[in-house]
Amino acid sequence: MKTRNLILLLLGLALWAATACSRPPERNYLDSLRSYWQGIYPDGGKTLYCGRKFRPFDRSVNVEHVYPMSWVTKKLGCGKREQCRHNSARFNYIESDMHNMYAARKDVNRTRGAMAFGIIKGEKHHFKGCDFEVDFRSRRVEPRPEVRGRIARAMLYMADEYNLDIYRKQRRMLEKWNNNHPPDKEEKRHNAAVAKIQGRPNPYIK
Repeated sequence: MKTRNLILLLLGLALWAATACSRPPERNYLDSLRSYWQGIYPDGGKTLYCGRKFRPFDRSVNVEHVYPMSWVTKKLGCGKREQCRHNSARFNYIESDMHNMYAARKDVNRTRGAMAFGIIKGEKHHFKGCDFEVDFRSRRVEPRPEVRGRIARAMLYMADEYNLDIYRKQRRMLEKWNNNHPPDKEEKRHNAAVAKIQGRPNPYIK
C-alpha cells in the first residue's frame, strides 16, 4: 500500500512538473517597462511612426503596441484592459511581449489607438513633419514606408505566436509589406535586444 501511494505521489509530481514546464513563465507588462527602456533604448532612439529622435526619459514618448491590446482583450474575452491584467495570466504574458512594443510619440500612439493599418489615398499627413496618415471614417492608418516591414513582422509574429486574429485582407497586405520591406539595421538591433531579455527572437526577422 505504501509503495502504491509512493508511486502515485511520484506520478503526480512528474505530471505537475511537466505542466509547470509547459506553461510560459509569468510576465507582467507594467513591471517589464523598466527592462524594456533600459534594454532596448538605453541611450534613446527614434520613434516608430515619425522617426523622431528622443532621449531617455522623454515624456512625449511612450510604448506603442503594434498589435493592439484591445484586439487581444476581445479575443480572450477577459474584460477591459485593466480587468484582463487582474484576471488573465495569458493577457499579461501577451501584453508584455517586447517584440510587439516600439517607442512612439504619445500623440501619434493615442490617435492610432486600435485602428488597422492600410493604404490611404493621397498624402495628407495628420501630424506636421510626420508621414502618418489617418482615415477616421474607415478606421485605418498608413505608416511611412520605412517601417511598414517592421510593423508587418510584429503583427504577423503576434498572430502566429498567440493565435490572435488578423483579417484575411489585412494579413495579405502585411505579408506583402514583410516581403517588400526587409529588416533594416535598427529592426535587427531591436530584435536582438528583445531576444536577449525574453530569450527568443521574432522568427520573421532574418
